[in-house]
Amino acid sequence: MELMVLLNALVTRLLFVLHSLIGVWRVTAVKKEPKYWLLALLNLLLCLETGLTLKFKRGRGYKWFSPAIFLYLICTVPSLWLLEIHHGTQYCGNDPGAVQVNVSNQDFNQSRDSRHGSEATDHHIIQTAKVFVNQLSTICETVWTLALHQTFLLLLVVGRWLLPIGVEITRDQLSQLLLMFVGTAADILEFASETLDIEDVRKNYALINAILAVWTWSMLQFPLDLAVQHIGCKTAASTRRIPSLLLCRYSAELWNIGVSLFIQDGPFFIVRSILMGHFRIFNQMLVFFTAKNILVVTLQLYRLAVITLDFRATILQKSRKGEVSCCPCEPYEASTHATADQDTEMKEFVAFPPKEESQAPSEDQ
Repeated sequence: MELMVLLNALVTRLLFVLHSLIGVWRVTAVKKEPKYWLLALLNLLLCLETGLTLKFKRGRGYKWFSPAIFLYLICTVPSLWLLEIHHGTQYCGNDPGAVQVNVSNQDFNQSRDSRHGSEATDHHIIQTAKVFVNQLSTICETVWTLALHQTFLLLLVVGRWLLPIGVEITRDQLSQLLLMFVGTAADILEFASETLDIEDVRKNYALINAILAVWTWSMLQFPLDLAVQHIGCKTAASTRRIPSLLLCRYSAELWNIGVSLFIQDGPFFIVRSILMGHFRIFNQMLVFFTAKNILVVTLQLYRLAVITLDFRATILQKSRKGEVSCCPCEPYEASTHATADQDTEMKEFVAFPPKEESQAPSEDQ
């Protein structure tokens, strides 16, 4: 079992490094400057994290945060930024002649190898690899960039699945997290590809930088596991105050709402609204996804109101009985009564009507 954990940890990080190196290679090929190979040095951070995790955690993950995913973002995001900003990715210049030349070279190599007999076997793999690399070089830059975006998001989900989990997260929680990441990755990919493909956006470098900044900001939710884990509750008096109780009971739900409002749908809506309102850029898909962002933000605010009202009703019920509510995973203590300061805070939060305040003592009696 420990061997499988170590194997999964190593294979997943190796995939991260390989994909990051492919991105660096594309940047170097596009810019035609070898100095961009220095971006590959960022993978040393991932190698260092791998060594520390294997030594101190035996390959297991951490609670609430995945350093491997975070460092993978650091290694790959700069390459995607440079590819998107580079002017060569703005237009796709298809040159069918280049593909035909490579195919004819492949046929020539095959015929030459057939004449040499045994030498053909020795050089077949090398020649095939050269032809394959030449064929990849003829692919349009926009196709390369989109493919790197797609594989980047797929590796984030698959890599999180393959990475060994820590003792604090269950497999049920991991499956929920992965399903959420699939939907999140689809939305992020749609935002990046749909907005950056607009011709008017490509002519404005400030817009490109702003869109990429929002895209990078939205990617920061992948290293975090707070969407499926509740914060542990304590029975200390300090944790029985209203904000602590609310955060304790609905920590996962509040995190999901915060991610949608401040990391994903909220920023996406702002960017799309600026494109339509200020820059007068309109198309069918842009309008549709703007409406979708409005709907999601509205539903999240509605969800926040429902949670607040439910929590208010719970505090009202428990305060009448003299009980203290805490995390849903912990039973309520009927014999434990709130202190005078806590009763005052609860009454201010619930805002009892005068009649109910006068009737509350009779119910306890």
